Amino acid sequence: YQFDGSDQNPVLLILNGIMMSTKSWETFVPALSEHFYLLRVDMLDQGQSDKMNEDYTQAIQVEMIEALRQHLAIDTWHLAGISYGGSVALQYVSKYQQYVSKLVLLNAVSYTSPWLKAIGDGWNEVAAHRDGLAYYHVAIPFIYSPSFYTKNNDWMEARKEILVPLFSQPDFLDAMVRLTKSAETHDVRETLPSVQTKTLIVASEHDYLTPVFEQVAIQKAMPNASIIEFKETGHASMYEQPDLFVSTLLGFFLDPTKDYKI
Repeated sequence: YQFDGSDQNPVLLILNGIMMSTKSWETFVPALSEHFYLLRVDMLDQGQSDKMNEDYTQAIQVEMIEALRQHLAIDTWHLAGISYGGSVALQYVSKYQQYVSKLVLLNAVSYTSPWLKAIGDGWNEVAAHRDGLAYYHVAIPFIYSPSFYTKNNDWMEARKEILVPLFSQPDFLDAMVRLTKSAETHDVRETLPSVQTKTLIVASEHDYLTPVFEQVAIQKAMPNASIIEFKETGHASMYEQPDLFVSTLLGFFLDPTKDYKI
């Protein structure tokens, strides 16, 4: 894990998407760490964290995060999670809502649907062949909106040069298979109505992995949740709309009553 910013500010824990690591947030650190004591974490099987040697469920990630909170002696924190990190955040707040001041969920789902599981099964079948280029082609294009991918094709090609060697590494692929399988049992639909945490849900108009109706379902189930939609945006919303991503987090997590009389 890694802290950035002043420990006099509120703690903001940000949770990775499935293929991400703490390094994936680098471009956002200056803006977020100005207002928060920003905590980035590689969950198990991600980035610099330990690699597992057997299958597990996301419950182990939840307990790892709670153990980290206790280790760092943090009373309460803000929590943001995208995609896989959003699933873990939902399970965490369902069990430990007393420690979450506010919650932002980006491109998240309340359960792993047959649609989403089938996509993960496809990733895992390709991973078994150890073909990094094939894994790239079945995973990455669908994370972005078609318009973003087309308009930023040079950037995408540069990303491909970086990612294909990574996707060719057996250890990385084995970790991805375990991470993907760990999400199969994700389901918090029964517990969401009891979560009182003030929550903001971010949906993306052109998200084909976790479509907008999935975020609408979360918002309807949670008593203190609001929802916004990023237009013409895909699943990787923070990369496609970096300014909107940062302003959304700052606007929701910062307490306006400290600066304005209402």
